[in-house]
Amino acid sequence: MSARSAQTGAVQDDGEEHSEAVQDGTVNEPRRRQRSNASVSDGGVDGSADEQANAVRGSLNQYEVAVLYHPDLEIDLEKASKKVETIITESGGKITKTDNWGKRKLAYPINKQEFAVYVFYTVELPADAPAKIDQAFNITDEIIRFMVTRPDLKAAAKAQALKAEKAKKAAERAEPQESDEESEQAADSTQ
Repeated sequence: MSARSAQTGAVQDDGEEHSEAVQDGTVNEPRRRQRSNASVSDGGVDGSADEQANAVRGSLNQYEVAVLYHPDLEIDLEKASKKVETIITESGGKITKTDNWGKRKLAYPINKQEFAVYVFYTVELPADAPAKIDQAFNITDEIIRFMVTRPDLKAAAKAQALKAEKAKKAAERAEPQESDEESEQAADSTQ
């Protein structure tokens, strides 16, 4: 027997041992031990893949929904807005804030309309809901245009902090001016 055939035989023997181990289920034994020794977090999701997927879908993300209604609906906007709110809630969302800007001129005509009624909704939605909302809004006649976006929460927090800092500085500048006016009044009264 040559050295080459001896090597081939050794490889085949290893392969045979490996296939026997696969059939026995002992190949993944070290992995099973690792998994069984791993600590399970208290906040983890147990159960089947469907249960885990539902738990992930159950977490809500914040979105902003801008809706431009047909301008003729300005008088009777309640029916159209109820329809939009129903679409959002049926897709698993929760409306946290509604801001109606009223009838405004559009930047360019849409469907031969120069005006539209602007309404902005702040909503909490599951991750798969924006696609459902897009489909429903596309076939809704009352809506001229819409947009579903995720707000930049970091930028909003930064802007809020900057605004608070600016207000604080303005308050500090206002206090010395008041004390200067009081001292001038006191000086005038002594003369």
